[in-house]
Amino acid sequence: MYYVGADLGATNVRAVVGDETATILGSDSRGTPRGPNGIAVTEAVLGVIRGACEDAGIDPTAAVAAGIGSIGPLDLAAGVVQGPANLPDTIERIPLVGPVSQLLETDEVHLHNDTIAGVIGERFHSERNPDDMVYLTISSGIGAGVAVDGNVLSGWDGNAGEVGHMTVDPNGFMTCGCGLDGHWEGYCSGNNIPKYARELHEEDPIETSLPIEDPDFSAVDVFEAAGEDIFADHVIDQVAHWNAMGVANVIHAYAPLVVSVGGAVALNNPERVLDPIREKLADMVFINVPEVRLTELGDEVVVKGALASALTGGTGDRSRVDSPPE
Repeated sequence: MYYVGADLGATNVRAVVGDETATILGSDSRGTPRGPNGIAVTEAVLGVIRGACEDAGIDPTAAVAAGIGSIGPLDLAAGVVQGPANLPDTIERIPLVGPVSQLLETDEVHLHNDTIAGVIGERFHSERNPDDMVYLTISSGIGAGVAVDGNVLSGWDGNAGEVGHMTVDPNGFMTCGCGLDGHWEGYCSGNNIPKYARELHEEDPIETSLPIEDPDFSAVDVFEAAGEDIFADHVIDQVAHWNAMGVANVIHAYAPLVVSVGGAVALNNPERVLDPIREKLADMVFINVPEVRLTELGDEVVVKGALASALTGGTGDRSRVDSPPE
């Protein structure tokens, strides 16, 4: 039998087709459309699913189930993304479950927040991961998938784990993409690091090689200048402070044994993102300090989690699969 996993991120859309052992047989990916509306994003998701099926040599209707890991916030009852924080305001509603169900001709379509799909992937694809763990993504946005006592937390509407919207700065120096002030994501996500750097530079306009005024200035520029530019180092130090505070809040909320970190910002800069968090946690955490490590699944963690969801009826429970991966 064949199963589909899809990952809708703020930057990229990808899909895979796998068999009953979670072996990937086909895949496809493309950039996430920035508009003109949510239907364009839906069509991109359907497009990569068709592409992955073609790559696997099957018709989409041969798939018996699908899992979708998506940016939020979600409306699970409607099977849609409603008002995504990291896409343009013109994209108000992205239908997912209905259109994917129609394409595959199956009612077995399971929608999750992308980080919830991520923690499903972490636990399904690795027996090393404990029953109490967090998958944290630091990418275009920030979010977490949480497992407590072996149960993956989803919430009634699918939006458990939106930790990037925890308030870390009561002074509200930065405005998050959701429109509210002081959120963790407003300082440390890939989309907001360059905005934060601009605000810091406006407060203290020291000499820097960073292209602060360039409209294409990005987080990549900041990390590439690290170690050679005093201001870039200052920005990274400030980001590390907020990251450690955010991770400490997550630890106090869920008491994980492991925090597995993914997302483009962390995957591309593990020493400058993870090392400072590890160094600071002992002074910030009242309870057990967990292991903080980079995900072993790389940038496939969400799509592989979505595939695992399809195989397990949306639960990620390995015992529901005859031959789960080692």
